[in-house]
Amino acid sequence: MKKIYQIIFSLICVSTLWGCQSNTQQSMPTFKVAEVNGQTLTQDTLKGKVTVINFWATSCTTCVKEMPDLVKTYEKYQAAGLEMVAIAMSYDPPMYVVNFTETRKLPFRVAMDSDGSAAKAFGKIQLTPTTLVIDKKGKIIKRYVGEPDWSGFHQLLEKSLAEKI
Repeated sequence: MKKIYQIIFSLICVSTLWGCQSNTQQSMPTFKVAEVNGQTLTQDTLKGKVTVINFWATSCTTCVKEMPDLVKTYEKYQAAGLEMVAIAMSYDPPMYVVNFTETRKLPFRVAMDSDGSAAKAFGKIQLTPTTLVIDKKGKIIKRYVGEPDWSGFHQLLEKSLAEKI
């Protein structure tokens, strides 16, 4: 009996982890968020571009830890057409987000999901960091929960940036 419970528990763990880094192939949803610079960002702004969307929070230690790697990734692939957006969760105080953005000199778009509608639209995102890779056709091709394997992440971006529409 104990062995059966162990098998069931193992299957649940494996299926949960597999779902955390799945190839979703869903279309980017309709969303609208306010950038820290006052601009409005929607899905239309990102049309036709390979885009990384990172849901994060200033209170999330993994989010803060991975931010320099996101900056390096953006700087490496920006000239090839990569767009990157860091969307702060609804519970993150706006002044913390603005302060973080300014003190770290984040070079990409930073927005606030003040009402939680963007997190909901992208699949009821609750865990941070959650990072999505969206191809030029607007399809979500990868979803990472937690810090990604940077080598594989970069390979995926290179492949996506090289694709023709």
